[in-house]
Amino acid sequence: MDDSLLLEARARVLADLTARQLATAPAVSALDDACESRLWWASQWPQGAPYVAGLVAQDVQDALFETMARWPLCLACEDGPVHSLYISPDLGGPDPVWVCEETGEVAAALGYLGRPSAARGRLSG
Repeated sequence: MDDSLLLEARARVLADLTARQLATAPAVSALDDACESRLWWASQWPQGAPYVAGLVAQDVQDALFETMARWPLCLACEDGPVHSLYISPDLGGPDPVWVCEETGEVAAALGYLGRPSAARGRLSG
């Protein structure tokens, strides 16, 4: 398995954690744990490479929900309950995006939560 695959997944999730001011020691530790777990997973199923980044994001999201808070929260919806974004497609790839759980609208590509204009360009291209 190519190590750059996990490094890219880690960088994308870390960018989104940073964009939402949640790149804390416990969150980065959860990210590192997720990467380590997915390293084994990807070594067992090399054809799963396109899914690794989205699965790492889902793993971090689950770990943070259990220990800290919902992440990432939807910032686009002003009415209604506080809710999260989720990774789509469900298997984490290929080309994972964050989607509002209330409206179904794409918020950003994975790794682009802090750069909405860049996310739109990435999604359309």
